[in-house]
Amino acid sequence: MAVLAVGLCWLAVLFDGLDMFIYGSVPPHMLEDKALGLTPDQAGDLGSYATFGMLVGALTAGTVADRIGRKKLMAACVALFSLASGLCAMAGSVEVFGLGRTLAGIGLGGLLPTAISMVSDYAPRGRGALTIGLLMTAHHAGGILSAYAALWVVEPLGWRAAFWCCVLPLLFVPVLARFLPESLSFLVAEGRGEEAGELARRYEVELPAAPADKQAATDRWNSLANLFRGGEWTQTLLYWPASFGGLLLVHGVATWLPTLMRGEGYNLGSALTFVVLFNLGGIVGMLVAGRPSDRFGAPRISAIWFALTAGVFLLGVHMPLALTFTVVFLTGVFLNSAQTMIYATVSIRSRPENRATAVGWTSGMGRFGAVFGPWLGGQLLAANKGDWGFTAFALAGLSSMVFIGVAALRGSRRAARTDSDQELVGAH
Repeated sequence: MAVLAVGLCWLAVLFDGLDMFIYGSVPPHMLEDKALGLTPDQAGDLGSYATFGMLVGALTAGTVADRIGRKKLMAACVALFSLASGLCAMAGSVEVFGLGRTLAGIGLGGLLPTAISMVSDYAPRGRGALTIGLLMTAHHAGGILSAYAALWVVEPLGWRAAFWCCVLPLLFVPVLARFLPESLSFLVAEGRGEEAGELARRYEVELPAAPADKQAATDRWNSLANLFRGGEWTQTLLYWPASFGGLLLVHGVATWLPTLMRGEGYNLGSALTFVVLFNLGGIVGMLVAGRPSDRFGAPRISAIWFALTAGVFLLGVHMPLALTFTVVFLTGVFLNSAQTMIYATVSIRSRPENRATAVGWTSGMGRFGAVFGPWLGGQLLAANKGDWGFTAFALAGLSSMVFIGVAALRGSRRAARTDSDQELVGAH
């Protein structure tokens, strides 16, 4: 495995996680600070701005990456969310702060699918899901880092200091530009086979096959249409709702877990404990899910994990505190890695020249769920039906289990009909 390429992508995703989760720590301090004139309703709306930006970023990143290259786009995304955080730190009004969070969301949403596509190129044969799982541990490490940044920085220095911390990744942009190699599949699709071959030999990875349709490869906007050509449309329409349900579950639980559990009668103290446990579970889940996914197929493991995630409804049952913490941790284990294995499935099964677009649009469709999940939790609480929250999230997990499970069955049948290396990696 190309340790340098994967390591640089890991650091980029760490900063992505830090910037994404940092907002959750600042609303109480922003409400106390009268400078912005922020109201509780506005604070909730601001929380959704970055999610909306991530939707835009995820939907456009794949096509842009297939046009300009994944290395350039990754550097641009890190620069964008870092500079946008600086705008948030200096904001003198709610409108300017909201603009900053929206711009940051575009960068955050564009980085993740691009990084997944990049590490897929540099993963050892038969270790694609494991490598992607390893990459995604960085996102949850960023979540844990944000919790401690809030503890160490926000409390003594105020909420603006949190966003100044998120400007620091700007220093990482020149490192990416200098040391991150370009995507092999992008180089091959661009006809730069000699350059791609040199990189493949240097990092001891396999060179992706050249696209069969070179005309389509040169038309980057045609990449989206390729997701629906031939038999691809059925797989695409299974991946998208699976991703929707998965991110609904991830963001719904992450947003409302402390509030819903307080509604169940628990006195759990600081929400920091939940953030750390949930993200620690996510890290463990990524590492555990990778190997069986490479052996038995990422969609199969994702379906099983989603079935286990449905156990989130247990959090609606009053339990001893230690058992509750255990369930929160296990929820993080299965929930986060189940969604990541959807990305792994799409990345591994997609044609190399079309991979960034496929992952980006799957992530983008899932972002609708990321917006809907927190909204759904808020609506249930507003209607005094918070006890239905965990049940609703469990049903979302079961729906994703069905969609990705059907995709697993269809992929197995297709693999039996072809000897394509691309499909063999993802379908076993």
